[in-house]
Amino acid sequence: MKLLNSIDLRGWLLVGTAVCGVALAGAVATFGSSSSARAGNALEERKLPMKFNWVACEPNCRGWVSAVGIITSDTPKEFEEFARGRQLGGATVVLDSSGGSVNDAITLGRRFRNLGLLTTVGISLQNRGGQSARPAVAPEAYCESMCAFLLLAGKKRYVPEAAHVRVHQIWMGDRADDAKAASYSAQDLMIVERDIGRLAKYTFDMGGAGDLLSLALSVPPWEDLHELDAGELRLTNLVTTDLVADVLPHVDITAPAMAELAPKTQARFGTEPEQPAKSTRTAEALAPTGGVATPATAAQK
Repeated sequence: MKLLNSIDLRGWLLVGTAVCGVALAGAVATFGSSSSARAGNALEERKLPMKFNWVACEPNCRGWVSAVGIITSDTPKEFEEFARGRQLGGATVVLDSSGGSVNDAITLGRRFRNLGLLTTVGISLQNRGGQSARPAVAPEAYCESMCAFLLLAGKKRYVPEAAHVRVHQIWMGDRADDAKAASYSAQDLMIVERDIGRLAKYTFDMGGAGDLLSLALSVPPWEDLHELDAGELRLTNLVTTDLVADVLPHVDITAPAMAELAPKTQARFGTEPEQPAKSTRTAEALAPTGGVATPATAAQK
């Protein structure tokens, strides 16, 4: 089961890997000496299980949900706890994630759609300059592997130009580091094919295109994730609007990108140092187990 949750969705995940960076800012935002620290914190949070936070933006805008981190077997339950008592219908979710469990991402995505949520990619910034400063969203964020499928769950979907949406194949999480040398049983193949089928149905149910699956499935775990360009984001139907106001009305978009934010690499849990530039996969094709799922591979879904 764990195999399906950690499978690299580099190929099939292309379907929904398009939501990572939204340049949403409150009042004209200027990031001073603290921007570097925020960028570092964002990278660290992406390596942890996904957390949900409500970003208040009153009185001029409604606010949004910040979803940062890896999708684990606990994530759907934690979202339900976060949603309890909140009027989230029609709200926007700002994603910054390197992927995670296939089956749990599908469960969470269906919940997003049931609530009529909107989706985009970005890093939510709060408490930037005192109590009078409005929150903002930096656009240079990442939505990789299974995160693309969460992006696909939005009734409306916007991806800023500075954002990075990346996909790859689903793979056995515990064998993605050396996929060619690893051995596989018939049971392993059954699990992978089962989850690919589930992902395909979900993709079409959410209004995604077969091109997303085709792009994702073409990227094996031993290659870098494929980053979708503007044309591919449209082709796969990961983007439904070019207007940030369609997902974050009344929110300024003048916040500068965070130059210190380097591309994500493996989203493993642990103390491994950050590796610049090269991206990996985190789509895990293992069946949900319980507790916090530890990425068995270096793939980001």
